[in-house]
Amino acid sequence: MFWGETKEKRSFEDRHASTQAYIEFMRPRCVELHRVLKKTGSFYYHCDWHASHYVKVMLDQIFGENQFINEIIWKRQSAHSDAKQGSKHLGRIHDTIFFYSKTDNYEFQHQYKPYDPEYVEKNYKNIEPKTGRRYSLGDLGAPGGGAESKGNPYYEFLGVERYWRFSKEKMQEMYEQGLIVQTKPGAVPRQKRYLDEGQGVSLGTVWDDIGPVQGQSTESLGYPTQKPLKLMERILKMSSDENDIVLDAFCGCGTALVAAENLGRQWIGIDVSPTACRVMAKRLRDVCGMKEDEKLWRIGRGFVVRDLPWTEEQLRKIPPFEFENWAVIALGGIPNKAQVGDMGIDGRIYPVSAVPKKKAGELDFMDVWYPIQVKQKEKAGRPDIDSFEAVMMREDRMKGFFVSFDFSSEAISEIGAFFKRTGKTIVPLTVRDILEEQIGHKLA
Repeated sequence: MFWGETKEKRSFEDRHASTQAYIEFMRPRCVELHRVLKKTGSFYYHCDWHASHYVKVMLDQIFGENQFINEIIWKRQSAHSDAKQGSKHLGRIHDTIFFYSKTDNYEFQHQYKPYDPEYVEKNYKNIEPKTGRRYSLGDLGAPGGGAESKGNPYYEFLGVERYWRFSKEKMQEMYEQGLIVQTKPGAVPRQKRYLDEGQGVSLGTVWDDIGPVQGQSTESLGYPTQKPLKLMERILKMSSDENDIVLDAFCGCGTALVAAENLGRQWIGIDVSPTACRVMAKRLRDVCGMKEDEKLWRIGRGFVVRDLPWTEEQLRKIPPFEFENWAVIALGGIPNKAQVGDMGIDGRIYPVSAVPKKKAGELDFMDVWYPIQVKQKEKAGRPDIDSFEAVMMREDRMKGFFVSFDFSSEAISEIGAFFKRTGKTIVPLTVRDILEEQIGHKLA
């Protein structure tokens, strides 16, 4: 849910009220993201338990099962558990991040997190008196059993003869630097390994050390699905180098862009919401100190916001099918795949009330939906409305949406008469309505 602009009062569930509708929405976008991904690039997809298994199947089809790298479990540490008293399920407290590559030649750098305090107490018990540095004592013996055939040197050091890991000269140098300890005469010398020189614990697939963005956090923008900056920075460090290009195609309030800017990456952000674009621009100015300036952008020192809402003049000139897709998507609907023979339906809106139902042994996700009809004409007339009424009756829909640049008085009168006769509602929307973001109350 965005912040209250009338056009954007529709929540995520309004647009994706069923799993099938969600997957149909995401598939063509993921296909295009796969197309533009470099051979050395990586792809991350974040979702929760509602659709994660369906998403995995979709991504396997697009990328290929062999290019699936990891399923990352992100535990939202302070997330509210939905396993309340009387519920019959475990608390759902994690999200899933799927990690894919386009080829086997993808960029990857291991990441580390700090050692657990119990591990430190157990394995780094020794403390250097002068410096206060913690250290453990490690084996200096040759690896692999110390066989001579493996090229390991054999000599006496501090009264102990054996195969060693390092040359005699290197051992003597380390001893003089205080990096080798012999606890008592005749004991096998051991190497000091300082805690503060260790990288930490190599990161696995369960991430339980990064919590969600809290409401009181200075990072919070009030956006419900806002990702923590640390989470995005970890992903970028793992799969990119400085000056690489980062693309976030659903970037919301712009966390990925801020992370990319902080880490010296180039970036591109995409979002369907004009509000989100404005929030991102403000955040880049306030947090990153960047300027929204095309001249600076062209020399790599600023940013630009492009392709915000179309004008009526532009929309009159684009091809009819492109115009239909624009209108349907602007309403939060899903365009009809068939451009010819669409039976009078250019798109569908799935409201919150759409509930999956069983049909013929399979899940039918098209229980409740509203048809959308789009006409790229200056003024839709009575015959256009009559045709859409036939669609409403044939499909037995209680509500439908009709988009045009304007409507004749006869068309508006017929819409009212149709409601009186049947109780079915046709919502007439002009292009100006959509562009001016004045349709939120009509979709409620």
